[in-house]
Amino acid sequence: MPVIHAADHRRAETPSATMTTLASPTLGAAERPLWRVDVTPGAPAGPLHVINVEQIWTFTAGGARVELDGEPFEVRAGDTIVLPGEAERRVTGDPERGFTAIVTSAAGVRAWVVPKDGEGMVPPWTI
Repeated sequence: MPVIHAADHRRAETPSATMTTLASPTLGAAERPLWRVDVTPGAPAGPLHVINVEQIWTFTAGGARVELDGEPFEVRAGDTIVLPGEAERRVTGDPERGFTAIVTSAAGVRAWVVPKDGEGMVPPWTI
């Protein structure tokens, strides 16, 4: 299906963010999942975790602190960050503005909370 209408988007919520699937292998038969991350002001930081594949995040509103293998990066609307696969990462929204980002990765993405153990999980917004 070449057109994915807004009414067909899927949403998943975690304690720190809401992910909205815009396209994925099961939504529009896309080869690469594409989703929006919305973090409200004051939301708790996401967990320190590992993703097995590269992710590309483009921030469209607000700002965030991204920890990547222990190195902090400050990002704001208009910035893009490339997170390599297997790198430990944590994303924390700006406490006063939160953020919105558009994210993509390869299909078959798996995630682990650090310390990495077991088979991990497939984030539901990527399937």
